[in-house]
Amino acid sequence: MPVSVRLTAVVCVLAGAVATCAPPPQAPPVASDAAAERKAALIARAASLELPTPYTPPPSDALSHHASGFAKTMCSAVFITGLDLAFAAEHVGYFAAPYAMRAKLGAPVLDREKRTVSVTVPGGPTRVAVYTGPESQGCITLAEGSDRLSFTPERIERRISVPATAPWPMGDTLPADPLPSTLRADKLAEAVAAAFANPEGHTAAFVVTHKGRLIAERYGAGITATTPLESWSMGKSVTGTVMATLIRRGVYDLWQPAPVPEWQQTPGDPRAAIRIGDIMRMSSGLRIKAPNDPDYDPSGTYPDHLYLYTGAANTFAFAATRPLQWPPNTVGRYRNTDPVVTNYLNRLGAETLGEHYLSYPQRAIFDKLGIRTMVMETDPYGNYLTQGYEFMSARDWARLGNLYLQDGVWNGERLLPEGYVAYASTLAPAWVADQRPQYGGGFFWINGDGGMPVPKEAYYMSGAGGQTTLIIPSYDLVVVRLGHFKGARPGGDDFDRALALLMEAVPAR
Repeated sequence: MPVSVRLTAVVCVLAGAVATCAPPPQAPPVASDAAAERKAALIARAASLELPTPYTPPPSDALSHHASGFAKTMCSAVFITGLDLAFAAEHVGYFAAPYAMRAKLGAPVLDREKRTVSVTVPGGPTRVAVYTGPESQGCITLAEGSDRLSFTPERIERRISVPATAPWPMGDTLPADPLPSTLRADKLAEAVAAAFANPEGHTAAFVVTHKGRLIAERYGAGITATTPLESWSMGKSVTGTVMATLIRRGVYDLWQPAPVPEWQQTPGDPRAAIRIGDIMRMSSGLRIKAPNDPDYDPSGTYPDHLYLYTGAANTFAFAATRPLQWPPNTVGRYRNTDPVVTNYLNRLGAETLGEHYLSYPQRAIFDKLGIRTMVMETDPYGNYLTQGYEFMSARDWARLGNLYLQDGVWNGERLLPEGYVAYASTLAPAWVADQRPQYGGGFFWINGDGGMPVPKEAYYMSGAGGQTTLIIPSYDLVVVRLGHFKGARPGGDDFDRALALLMEAVPAR
């Protein structure tokens, strides 16, 4: 039988104002001389390739943006995941609403009747996020000063051919027969226990499949096999998967110049040379500022990378109008412009097919895989923000991971084009040139530097706060770990120990 254990941790209940404390002080990491040299070389190489284009910062009322992110994150935590507001304010979603910033804002105000969460900037605006309803577009932050969205949210009907009670993987009924004798049940149990070893890791879900069979799972307090959880940038890989279905259907070619309308308006626009495959390798070269940039200055203006979450603007228009900083496919940088532009192309492509944009991902992917819990959120204009605003259960992330393990084929039907999985799991040339063998195609990370205790061939979807869907082809494994953001560091340490034990529990091919 699969290992199935329910964690019974005590949920923290805050007294008084929400999130007014600060995390325990930690000594800043000390960079080694070698690390400092690598960083300097990374910056110098990019500088040598930089184009003379201007940088235009986003509208920069930083505290208002933080309030926007806080309101949206709390709205999703309460209405989608079902968390207590006080617990959520203390534990989830630091990325779009940093923990330290929460103390500078008013406490989030929940209105269950209106289905909103509001956060006020002292002496400034109140930012409001509204829940659009079950099986709809989740929670969306309204533009500052606005009381309505600029599109009509829609219910996404799920049209899965079998009931949820059907056998795994199309349903949730697990086999009763014992595990194969080739698996070491003792090590498997140790791996599951290791994933939850440190309560400070706040691990919410841990799921393991082998050859498509669910062999182990465990959940945190109040979390079930069908609870949609914060997943953050794992959604970038979903964005790439949607694009892959459009490529398979002949709408696009992976290596064609990306037909972004704003890049075709002026003859000689250098952005017209950016290929779709470059964009999905985080190598478009578009100019913004992002916290992962090696030369990022946190004391500067509010970063575009976060504005694409919290700005409550037309994100497609913003991303598509950024100039080139480097020639495409030369410098690898982790920036939200690239998945946002891909989502823009996804919208144009779905509409080219006569498909309805908001329901296209459910029709093209999720219905076919038996995925019932995905909630994809949008900006106020109805553009998907699946660079990181999406919620899905651990089992459903395992289903998506298995689509990749099976080379894009599910139940005998090819959903992803031939060669796409190889593209996704191959190191991006621009990142290799930067001496960072970490990023692949289709918005997947790769264990090329051996950072995880698994083979270097392993590739994975990754989201802030320790969210991971890991595919290990040589072991026929898909491993999912989701957790509440506050526990990212200890939870990540637990995850590494669990992976090392899984390498002992499961035989290689």
